[in-house]
Amino acid sequence: MSDLLERLRTGLPPEALITDPDVTASYAHDMASFCAAGTPAVVVLPRTVEQVQHVMRTATALRVPVVPQGARTGLSGAANATDGCVVLSLVKMDRILEISPVDRIAVVEPGVVNAVLSRAVNEHGLYYPPDPSSWETCTIGGNIGTASGGLCCVKYGVTAEYVLGLDVVLADGRLLTTGRRTAKGVAGYDLTRLFVGSEGSLGIVVKAVLALRPQPPRQLVLAAEFPSTDAACDAVCRIMERGHTPSLLELMDRTTVRAVNALASMGLPETTEALLLCAFDTPDPAFDLAAVGALCTAAGATEVVPADNPAESELLLQARRLALTALEAVKSATMIDDVCVPRSQLGAMLAGTAAIAEEYGLTIGVCAHAGDGNTHPTVCFDQADPDESRRARASFDAIMALGLELGGTITGEHGVGVLKKEWLARELGDTGVELHRSIKAAFDPLNLLNPGKLF
Repeated sequence: MSDLLERLRTGLPPEALITDPDVTASYAHDMASFCAAGTPAVVVLPRTVEQVQHVMRTATALRVPVVPQGARTGLSGAANATDGCVVLSLVKMDRILEISPVDRIAVVEPGVVNAVLSRAVNEHGLYYPPDPSSWETCTIGGNIGTASGGLCCVKYGVTAEYVLGLDVVLADGRLLTTGRRTAKGVAGYDLTRLFVGSEGSLGIVVKAVLALRPQPPRQLVLAAEFPSTDAACDAVCRIMERGHTPSLLELMDRTTVRAVNALASMGLPETTEALLLCAFDTPDPAFDLAAVGALCTAAGATEVVPADNPAESELLLQARRLALTALEAVKSATMIDDVCVPRSQLGAMLAGTAAIAEEYGLTIGVCAHAGDGNTHPTVCFDQADPDESRRARASFDAIMALGLELGGTITGEHGVGVLKKEWLARELGDTGVELHRSIKAAFDPLNLLNPGKLF
């Protein structure tokens, strides 16, 4: 420990090192439940690439594990410390280095907060689409590490589709540049995509070149009430089958609607079994909403209410953004699943989740990025009750098994971390796991970067 701190101090300013155990303990974990976390030896908050390189060279020389972190808003334990590790928090590397309206790119450091970047590019008439629910606090580096999504994925896609190039500090301290800043480019293997979603296990992202789009018109939102989740999912299938491209297509089940009302008195219809929110940011969103409203009615919607203006639309979106916070207030703890299934199986996924909730005697609320089949079943339980905690974990696993049975994946946007590493092996299969381990060994032969995560 003393040797580690002594070596780190030779290349870091005093303020970049945190050794107080009461403070370092606060960096030990992200927001996931049921994920073990160790005790870090030290927390380092670098401000420059050179400082990150110094940390990795020191860690390699002493064979000390390093756990990269962003804002720790993750939900899989991917940012959890291991005993004796260096926690490398990148939140101080928070500069927007460039915004180019001509090239439609932004160049940023990993600690830039998603919402800060979004507002900055908006001032240039540009748009950075990926918008996780934690966008006001999560960082771009964390978004890249987990390949995060958001509410707009149905039209604009996920983080991976906006990362053009990266600067990455490797485990031994070398600096690697991947990708490009051009609109096109196919030189060599796509190493950039390999780092996106790798959860800090292959290298430390210290700079990113991000693609931007022209800022779209303000979106308008429609809310549709349904007597069943099956009817709501049928409407989703009809909307997508007819070729519509909404900027948002979100679903909240009855449990989630009631939780949001209890938390914030939003006035959402508590008699509904499922509430579908659909938005368009097209030049004539009212026309598109009318067409979708007709499809919802045909699918069995009991009421369809289009917003008249962006302010009403934002109120509806705020209700959706509160879903997780509201479900967290139902019991003392939550486990948030992240299963993504083909859109055609969305109804079966929600019906199966309801059956699992009944089987295990638990409250499980579901909100979903319905347009891309990404569901977030949220298990609410009393963590002080051992039996209820056991049932919560068992129901969580049952939901993941259901997702795989329906042709889906165990995670659409939250990542694997500690929480789902056993399930990743099931999804990948033996050959897939073997290849993953070979790639890990090529980049990090000493297994120092975020050990114990993914597989």
